[in-house]
Amino acid sequence: MVQISFATFAVIAGVLSQTALAAPSEKRAASCSFPNPSASTNVKLSAARTIKAGESFDGKNVRYGRGVKCGGQKEGGTKDAVFILESGATLSNVVIGADQNEGVHCQGPCTIRNVWFEDVCEDAITIRQSSGTTNITGGGAKGASDKVVQHNGGGQSDMCRSKQSSSSRFVLQVSSRSTRTASRTLASSTGRAATAKIDSYCVQDFGKLYRSCGNCSTQVKREVQISNIIASNGKVLAGVNSNYGDVATIDTKSNSYTSVKSVCNTYEGNNQSKEPPMLTENKSNAK
Repeated sequence: MVQISFATFAVIAGVLSQTALAAPSEKRAASCSFPNPSASTNVKLSAARTIKAGESFDGKNVRYGRGVKCGGQKEGGTKDAVFILESGATLSNVVIGADQNEGVHCQGPCTIRNVWFEDVCEDAITIRQSSGTTNITGGGAKGASDKVVQHNGGGQSDMCRSKQSSSSRFVLQVSSRSTRTASRTLASSTGRAATAKIDSYCVQDFGKLYRSCGNCSTQVKREVQISNIIASNGKVLAGVNSNYGDVATIDTKSNSYTSVKSVCNTYEGNNQSKEPPMLTENKSNAK
């Protein structure tokens, strides 16, 4: 069963508008003040830079790119990324320029801290781990015509669920039996749970902040949590596949929305590279 919980959930003419609360003291509050490093310090990589397992890289807010023109929504691969993070790697304080296609790829659980995407091309961040937790904290992304975070690996991605015990809590539950193909597609799911957490993040002019892969050849249940987000001029905060049992948790009380059409949409995913149909859009207790 998919469970999508929202706190203080409001939709007015397709636009959500709230005031963000201060982040906890141990965290840096979300900011939309994108760094603007001098072009004289730009680094153009001829190949993706790999951060080895367990290692950390601090970019000192220098701008990194690949020196190529964005190919739009043409699917690229890991070789087209700017940074490749192996299991346990940390990338922090980096500006990703517009001259690239695939942004950052996490091959295993990784940490992405204060990384800024000036103009997203295909995707900003691709999560490929089969288990464990990926943390995306601080930073932001602009201009993603489709997705900012693409979750291809298994399990959970912390960008979305609210756990508040107040009357303002909004709960959306979608039965995994909501489509005739659910039993067949669930049977094809493999892999262990993985988690990706996104907190204190700024996203502007976007299609989706988060999307659980809708048509990957190997499908699994994925989970996502989103909190302390400043979102503006976007279509969907999160998209999940109800027939695979995805769980989305969005703490809307901590988020700030301006001209965002939908908090969370559900889709009928598949493993046949077909375009997944949308099932629900901002509807509670959808069946």
